[in-house]
Amino acid sequence: MDRAPDFAAWSRDVQARTEHALAALLPAAEIAPYRLHAAMRYVVLGGGKRIRPMLAFAAGEAVGADEERILACACAVELIHVYSLTHDDLPCMDDDDLRRGKPTCHREYDEATALLVGDALQSLAFEALARPGLHPDAAVQLEMIALLARAAGSRGMAGGQAVDLESTGKTLELAELEFMHIHKTGALIRAAVLLGALAGDRLEPAVREALERYAKAIGLAFQVMDDVLDAEGHTATLGKTAGKDAAQGKATYLTLMSARQAREYARELADTALAALAPFGARGRRLDEIARFVVERSF
Repeated sequence: MDRAPDFAAWSRDVQARTEHALAALLPAAEIAPYRLHAAMRYVVLGGGKRIRPMLAFAAGEAVGADEERILACACAVELIHVYSLTHDDLPCMDDDDLRRGKPTCHREYDEATALLVGDALQSLAFEALARPGLHPDAAVQLEMIALLARAAGSRGMAGGQAVDLESTGKTLELAELEFMHIHKTGALIRAAVLLGALAGDRLEPAVREALERYAKAIGLAFQVMDDVLDAEGHTATLGKTAGKDAAQGKATYLTLMSARQAREYARELADTALAALAPFGARGRRLDEIARFVVERSF
């Protein structure tokens, strides 16, 4: 009899474990510089879906990885994600006032503090992965650090954001839009999956290839649904300003297709991701559940 917790219970457990670990990893607000440390804790703790930590745990479980190693990877990738949100919300980027249901960092504190918060969170992410003895194979640990660095840099998340800013007010072809999102959103999602898997022992090439295919499809599906929810959702539900993409003239999937077509496309991408999990059998259960959650979510 399968006694594994259902997806809702499992996801709550991952969120709670990640929250606890992040709280321990972040400097206490009582440590100088007080304002910076308080702001770091403000943006990281107490909110967010923690999709990237869930992906790290799901991939790690699929290959039988050590849970403490997975947790370090989950924290590292979430810190990079939150740093990106903090910077994206700045007036020089997407200029938003609300994130995760509360004022954005530059509104609660100030722009200079928000900039420094992002810088500090990025550094802390790599500190988490560089912890001595995190992985018994030093070469694998170095690969993990390099993987996250590439995902966050100009050939990953930062590059995707640059393309996004350059594309404002323009209509992109589907291939151009997906190039942007493979970098802006997909690179960190791919990193979360691969970091979780690398937290195990040896990662066979065929297993890595399957996870790469899964991550690419899920990264795009996640963005498609983000675009749909931005257009159709409500600020109170989303925890961020709804309708902002259209108001700013952002290139989105809904500039190329209807919401119905976009939802169908997201389901097709999820099917591609699920097909990639075939080699894992029952061990891929959580990755399977996340794929379904991504296309069914309402926030």
